[in-house]
Amino acid sequence: MQTENKTEKLHFKTVINASKQKVWDVLWGSETYPAWTSVFSEGSCAESNWEEGSEIIFSDGKGNGMYSVIERKIPAEYMSFKHLGDVKNEQRLPINTDENSWSGAMENYFLKETNGETELTVETDAIPSFINFMNENFPKAMQKIKELAETKTEITVETGINAPVEKVWQLWSLPEHITNWNNASDDWHTPWAKNDLKTGGKFTSRMEARDGSMGFEFEGIYDEVTPHEKIAYTMGDGRRVTVIFTGNGKSTKVVESFDAEETNSIELQRGGWQSILNNFKKYVEAN
Repeated sequence: MQTENKTEKLHFKTVINASKQKVWDVLWGSETYPAWTSVFSEGSCAESNWEEGSEIIFSDGKGNGMYSVIERKIPAEYMSFKHLGDVKNEQRLPINTDENSWSGAMENYFLKETNGETELTVETDAIPSFINFMNENFPKAMQKIKELAETKTEITVETGINAPVEKVWQLWSLPEHITNWNNASDDWHTPWAKNDLKTGGKFTSRMEARDGSMGFEFEGIYDEVTPHEKIAYTMGDGRRVTVIFTGNGKSTKVVESFDAEETNSIELQRGGWQSILNNFKKYVEAN
């Protein structure tokens, strides 16, 4: 199949004041992808597991779009799509070489980080009838990506615990309990913890791999403490965390929101904090 005869390769570039991991998360995140692609069509979405070699359906939210394959993926560096055919009324159309088809067109994303800034470059084949549309709207999409990546991302995890809020608060707060639940997996633990739970107070927890191969101190300063209701603090790196406790008789809902960091993916961060919260729930209900 030859695409050169019916497409034109377009190039778009922007520099973003964020890490390449943050930009990558914005590009393909379940919440942010629809936000920046809405520039092309309100309701845009993508269906895929985002793994190399997998099929992906790009939809306008109205049953039209294209089906493609993830040709190459290097996390936080490169993503390449090969468009296979069009989707009309939720039906895949046969692959063809008509100039009004996207069959065989490529769409590539390159990320390069230098001194905390990321250069995002997009190369995309465009069919003749869409060249003006792409040239008009892709710069707007790049600007939206830039805005999203340069804005702090807040992640929220939560759980429901079969225990009254007074007990939940106590086991969350006291160092002798913190050391029993403050780990995301069984191969990590918290050998000691200090906690001055008051506005302006400081906390420190030593978190280590059980085999002694690595460890770090997690610390911060409390900005607000309302007993049995709310804890807000600032971590050592300046990120903010808020924990809300909502008691309902014999049960308690705990909702924890925190500013994401830019080194690890949003999914990895959410999973780690959720695992610790799940471990806390398990500990409270067993004690």
